[in-house]
Amino acid sequence: MHTEFVLRGLGANPALPARLLRPLLECGVLGRVAEHLYEDPPPALVEELAASGHEVVLRWLAGAPGLPDGVYRGLAAHPAYEVRGQLTRVADQLPGDVLDLLVADPRPLVRQFLARNADAPADVLARLAEDPDPEVRIELAQWWVAAPEDVRRRLLADPEPRVRKAACSTYFRRLPHPAPPAELIPALLADPATRAGVVAHLDPLTPETAAALAADEDEEVRGAVAAHPALPAALRDVLARDADPVVRAAVLVREDTPEELRAEIYAYLRAGEARARRFLEEGCSDEDVFCRLALAGLDFRTVAWVRADPLRHLDSPYPFFRHSAARAAGLPPEAVARLLDDEDQYVRLVTVRCHRDTLDPAAVERVERAHKDTRKPADRPSDRYAYPVAYLRRFATDPDPRMRALAPRDPELPVPHLEELATDPDARVRTAVADHPRLPLAYLLALVSDGNPGVAEAAGRNPGLPVGSMARIIAEHAAGTSAD
Repeated sequence: MHTEFVLRGLGANPALPARLLRPLLECGVLGRVAEHLYEDPPPALVEELAASGHEVVLRWLAGAPGLPDGVYRGLAAHPAYEVRGQLTRVADQLPGDVLDLLVADPRPLVRQFLARNADAPADVLARLAEDPDPEVRIELAQWWVAAPEDVRRRLLADPEPRVRKAACSTYFRRLPHPAPPAELIPALLADPATRAGVVAHLDPLTPETAAALAADEDEEVRGAVAAHPALPAALRDVLARDADPVVRAAVLVREDTPEELRAEIYAYLRAGEARARRFLEEGCSDEDVFCRLALAGLDFRTVAWVRADPLRHLDSPYPFFRHSAARAAGLPPEAVARLLDDEDQYVRLVTVRCHRDTLDPAAVERVERAHKDTRKPADRPSDRYAYPVAYLRRFATDPDPRMRALAPRDPELPVPHLEELATDPDARVRTAVADHPRLPLAYLLALVSDGNPGVAEAAGRNPGLPVGSMARIIAEHAAGTSAD
């Protein structure tokens, strides 16, 4: 039996009784219990857990909302920084003296965790703008996008260049990205640390400034100006042949790029990507690696001007244009049908996701059958689509195990189908049926002992698992750990 995986399943089991919480936590099942079960445990249990001294238990407890202030105070004084760090998850519920301790915590990593929590009181976050550790200020600049203007100004003028760069970035951890104060733009443009981040806010972009930015030694700056809508055409064409593939990619997705030039850039990137894929193990040039990275960035990017005028791009030679078009709302049925037949799997996937409420189940089934599993098996067309019951019951006896794995989505799937699926030779099918609430007990117990870890974990989540079985599994694991 894959006991550790069954225990993880128990942590997400809605039928797990409260008396088994502490033994389960002591087995090391932390995150799932915290997320799915005991956000508001009984006060007596909280006191017991707080007094346990067990670090794994306390780490879970520190991230739980709604606890008494005294419990939070005790956790804030714990010697393990992991416990104190978990407290930052509920910073909006902590008493002031506990927040004071976190702001002054001797471990910078705890203060970094606090800087990432935008729900923390604004006055507490503002104090982190003066933290002695630049890593804390960097985290604050990247994560607190709604910082008051005085705090943003302080970060933009920070003595550490990396902090200034984070505060005036081309990439923030949250949306919307903050715009710098207009009067600071000249100084930010003159600063190498903030130059790339401020380019998007230049209005107007003068020809002289554009030329200087296009010749900047920093590829981030050139990439930023390559995306500026006011870039002169002559400079656009220069940057289309920039030494950095990511800069060329920025020109590729510009609306004003001539189609011949766009095709040239795409062919260059594809050739570099092919070389990188072929010679990755033997060694390839940095340029080829960046070609691959540039295309990977485009694979999941939505091009706004394409999405705004999608019908012109349904047959684009660029898949990232087609999946941008697929994201447009209100596409006519014939356009959706064409995208569902696209040669690119990701385009088909995006189409199903964005138009699932209007799609015929037969069309989704067809796309699903053509879909090939990727490194992320959850990314499949049927993941966000609700098939009619008749389809799900037909899938139960389908020759394709990927389709059979969809059948347990029917909450009333007949027991004979459940029994057949529980003994399926394909682990994906057994995993899908293992947590079905109508699965007969004998079959459920067999899946708890399944040789596949994913199946065993799913069986541990099943609310039909008897409490006695839960207690036995936990006790046997604890006994085995003690023996070791």
